[in-house]
Parts: sequence; structure tokens; C-alpha cells
Amino acid sequence: MARDIQELARDWLRLDEDKATADDISSLLVQGDNEELEKRLRHRIAFGTAGLRGPMKAGFACMNSLTTIQASQGLAAYLLTVEQDAQRRGVVVGRDARHNSERFAKLTAAAFVAKGFKVWWYETPAHTPLVPFGVQSLNAVAGVMITASHNPAQDNGYKVYWSNGCQIIPPHDSGIADTILQNLTPVTWDTSVVDSDSLLIQGSLALVQDRYYKAIQAVASPAGALSTNSLKFVYTPLHGVGLPAMKQCVHDLGLASQMIVVDAQAQPDPDFPTVKFPNPEEKGALDLAMETADANSVSLILASDPDADRLAAAEKVSGKWHIFTGNQLGILIGAYLFDRYPASKPREKLAMLASTVSSRMLHALAETSGFHFTETLTGFKWLGNVARDLEDQGYDVVYAFEEALGYMIPQTVHDKDSISAAAILLTAMSHWSTKNLTPFSKLQQLYQTLGYFGDANTYLTSPSPAITATVFTAIRGFGDPHPVQIGRRKITRWRDLTLGYDSKSKDHVPDLPVDKRSQMITCELEDGARFTVRGSGTEPKIKLYIECVSKSSELAKAGAEEILRDLLREWFKPEENGFLLA
Repeated sequence: MARDIQELARDWLRLDEDKATADDISSLLVQGDNEELEKRLRHRIAFGTAGLRGPMKAGFACMNSLTTIQASQGLAAYLLTVEQDAQRRGVVVGRDARHNSERFAKLTAAAFVAKGFKVWWYETPAHTPLVPFGVQSLNAVAGVMITASHNPAQDNGYKVYWSNGCQIIPPHDSGIADTILQNLTPVTWDTSVVDSDSLLIQGSLALVQDRYYKAIQAVASPAGALSTNSLKFVYTPLHGVGLPAMKQCVHDLGLASQMIVVDAQAQPDPDFPTVKFPNPEEKGALDLAMETADANSVSLILASDPDADRLAAAEKVSGKWHIFTGNQLGILIGAYLFDRYPASKPREKLAMLASTVSSRMLHALAETSGFHFTETLTGFKWLGNVARDLEDQGYDVVYAFEEALGYMIPQTVHDKDSISAAAILLTAMSHWSTKNLTPFSKLQQLYQTLGYFGDANTYLTSPSPAITATVFTAIRGFGDPHPVQIGRRKITRWRDLTLGYDSKSKDHVPDLPVDKRSQMITCELEDGARFTVRGSGTEPKIKLYIECVSKSSELAKAGAEEILRDLLREWFKPEENGFLLA
């Protein structure tokens, strides 16, 4: 029987010692605003893909001081049951520069100290990859990063890394979620322990940063600084925390004088005043960078998202700015890492990875070049953990990428990292410049070798999870045991990771993990095209990833866009189902 909403509100007020959020719930209770109380209190913020993320408001459904404490207590209790020597090895705690990030980080640290854990504390805001790097470098048992990445200003999050330096995957995510429910009463609200001389708190940012920059230097340019004076570029951290790390990185590469920073976006600002969304994938996010580049006659732009784990790039080509897609940057970095791989090492032991929603171009390079390629589920929690598995099998894993501007260089971090990826990309551009190649002309060279890959990635905003589920059920009913055609193209492979069916395998068992809680279908088509449609795990969206291969970029793009039109007309029917196309 569902509990009364007033009872849930009284539960909140009994537990919450943060005056602002307690007053907020009290006010809603006095006003009798049961509709808003239901939104805030009925369901807990879900502990899912790597942790928590959501709007900063009062209530069990949101990010706030109480839900942060509860998550920390649950994580601490879970670590004590599954990891050896957890308290002594300790937990790394970092934060970005968003509203409330410092407070949430201090509450996290205090909760771990109350449970007897050592806390490796980052004293100032830092970029997200420093937490997984710190976990590995310090042999910590876990890491927590307070960040909402590129989400809007009103959001924050709680990102968890496991002892292997990767984002958590099943069964740890559900195990932690269950343990949180057993540890809902705060043990402490006292954050003064972080600033006092507690023996369990160790400031460690400088130590970790020093090791991190040395690791980047070793993998990007082991011979030392780059010898080029022609690699001028503009960089923007989009009001986030990336600038200090990027400055140190380019200094170590000998490129400090080559970087021009977008002044208006250089310093952390949790309100992100110059961009509609602080996401370099969004239209208009790079406008100021382009203006800065034009004013300085510079033809190259690099950008990080606010927590500096994603990297974007643009190049001025024939008077127009070309913003590289995540897939294009992905093959550029992967091709360079392959080209420079030592001939003395066995090529078949070289490994690279990409997620199933990313371009197959890296897979095509692997097939023609003889290195090992592995496809994973969406997200760096899978790319990082599968890379670890491959390393255990004796592979030399040098790279993984995902189309959403994520690039992983495992020699530094087993997660996406804009700084180490930028170091590799700048080193690659220095190398290409000796052959009179820019990133764009190098990309054309790769297309000529591997085929032209064009995509038509987009998303639909769904009215509700129920409608999303209904539509996917209807799609599956267009054939038996699955649809055989989309538009004029025959479907040659049907892989359903929701129901667990793969038409290509002998026993029809998919080659990737099945999750009945999420919608995900991948189809291969007769002309080499491929698409994946899936429900987002964090947003009310249906995401469509479509790729065609052809003899020209125009034909490839046209093919992908034709498949998109077919999917909208035959499968998703936006007007009929109330979907909004991006």
C-alpha cells in the first residue's frame, strides 16, 4: 500500500538538517501542494549509470545534501562488504565547480570518515578524469566525483568509480542502490572534519596531478616537447574546470605559446552564461570559440565540456568551420595511434574498442590492418571495464571511443578524458603537419582508404517511458520473429538487447549483455548500413544512431538520412506518438 504523501514529507523533515531544503518541503506541505510533493518525494533519485544525476531541489527524487549523504553511507557500507581493506585504502573524492559541488563533496567525505574510511581529498575543483586516475594511482577502493558533466546549470550529480578505476557496472550498481536503502538515516552532517586536521583526510590533488601529467606526457609525446611553431589553436573549457589541466598539458608538450583561450569562457562559472547548454555537441556552443579563432586568424578549435571529460574539435576549411563529429575525431585519433604503434610489437595483440552506437570505421581499419577490435554496450562504464578484461587477456589496449565526444587513452585513465585525448590529437596534428596534412585532409585520406562513412544521428523526446515501451513493442511486431525490411533495404541482422535475440548468432544469443530494463535494437542492412535505436537511461529520449558507407561523403550522408526518414515514417511516427524530433 502506497504511503501517504504527508507521511513522506514528515520523513524528509525528520532526516533533513539542511535549512534551505527542509524549508522548501515545509513550504510545500503548508501550501498543500501535493502534486509537487509527489514529484519530489514519491520516488528516489535512481542510482544507475555510474551513480546519481538530476536537478538540485529538495526531495528524495533530486540531488541535495540529504540524498548525497545517503548515497555516500550506502556506498561505504557496500564497499565494506565486498572489498578487502576498504577503510585503509580509502576513497578519492573530487568535485567540479557547479553550484553546491563543494558542499556535496564535503558531505561525501564526512560520511566516509564517519564510517572509518580514509579520504583522498581534492582541495579545489578538478576535472573528472583525475578521480579515476587517482583511484588507480593511490590504490584506493573507490572514487566519487561530484559533477553533472555537461548538464544544465540547475543539475548536479554523484559519479562513482570502482577500485579498477572504471565506472561501476552490474552487479555493483544495484548492490549499492540496495545498500543505500538500508542506510538512510544520516550519521553526520558535520563537514568541519574536512577542514580540520583529521588523520583520515589527506589532501592529495597536487600529488595526483603530478603523476597524471607525467602519464599523459609519457603516452602522448614520450620523446619530449613537440618541435612545431605552426600549431596555433583556440581552446575553450565552456565555463568549466578544464583550463588548468589543459594549460599544463600544452606546456608539457611545448605548445603553451600556441594556445589562445576564449576569455569569456575561461573561468569556472556554474551559471554557464554564454551558452544555452554547456555541451560542445549542442548547436552554438562553439560560437565564441569561432569568433576568437577568426579574430586571431586561427583555423583550429579544441573544446572541453564543463568537467573536461569530453573533447570537441573544429577546423576552418575553405572559409567555413567544420565541426568534427565524435565519430570523425574517433577515427582520427585511432588511426594515428595505429600508425605510430611500434613495428616490433605483435599487431594482433594491439586492441581498440568502440561502443555499439559509434561508427564502424575503426572496425573497418582493424579488419584491413590486423589489430583486435571489440564492440561494447553504450557508455564508458562498459568501454573501461571491457578494456580491463582485454588487458587481463594479454592485449595491449591503447584506445577506446564513443560517438558522444568521448575518447579513452587507457595508459592514463580507463574513462573518457578530454585532456589526454587532446594531448594525443595535438601530437597527431604535429605529425600530420610534416606531411602537409590537417585533421580534415587526414580524414579525407582515411575515407578514401576505408570508405566514406556518413551518419544521421538524432533523438526523439518522448512523452513518457510507457509510450516509449509501447512503440518498441509495436516495432518488434512488424515481423516474426523480427522485421525484415526498413524502407527499401532488407535487414540482414536483427539484434535485440532488450529481449536477448540475435539473428546472426547460431543459438540466437546476442554477443553483448542483455538488459530487459532498457530498449535497444541494432540492425545491419544489405548495403552495409547499420543503425541502433535505444531508449536513453538518463533522459526522456529515444536515440537514433544511423550510419551508411558509400563511395562519397554525399552518398553516405544521403543514405543515412534516407534511413532516418524511413525509421520516422515506418517505426516511430512522431506526430502519432507525440515524439519531438531534435
